[in-house]
Amino acid sequence: MTVPDPVRPVRVGHADGVPRSYPAAVVHAGVVYPCGQVPVDVDGATPQAMTEQVHVVLDNLERTLRGAGSDLSLLLQLTVHLLHVAEFEEYDAAYRQFFGDRPLPPRTTVFVPAFRGAKRIEMTAIAAVGGPSSSH
Repeated sequence: MTVPDPVRPVRVGHADGVPRSYPAAVVHAGVVYPCGQVPVDVDGATPQAMTEQVHVVLDNLERTLRGAGSDLSLLLQLTVHLLHVAEFEEYDAAYRQFFGDRPLPPRTTVFVPAFRGAKRIEMTAIAAVGGPSSSH
C-alpha cells in the first residue's frame, strides 16, 4: 500500500500583500486547492466594474496557481460566488473574454447574500499540478 503525499501548504503571497491566517494554496496528490480569490489587486484596491472584478479575480487565481506549480490550462473546476443575479451576463462575458480561445473549465455559479466591502465576486478552484509553469 502506498502512502499518499503529505498535504503541502504552498506559501504564495496574497495579491494585496496582507498576511492571512491561511495559505494561498495547498497542494496534495498532484492537485492544487487555492483559497478563494477575490477582486483585490496588488495595490489593495477593489475595482468598481464587474468586468474589472472578474479580470482581477482571474489574474489573482493565475498568480496563485503558478506559485503552486499549475496554471489556468490545468483547471479542473471553478465555483464562482456572485452577489447580484443581474450581473451574471456581464460576469460571464468578462469570464469568456479573459479565457479567449482557451478551453473553459467546468464551472458552477452560485449567488450569495453579501460580501465585505466593494467585492461582488469570489472564485474557488481546483487545478492539477504540472504544465509549462510547473516547478514541482
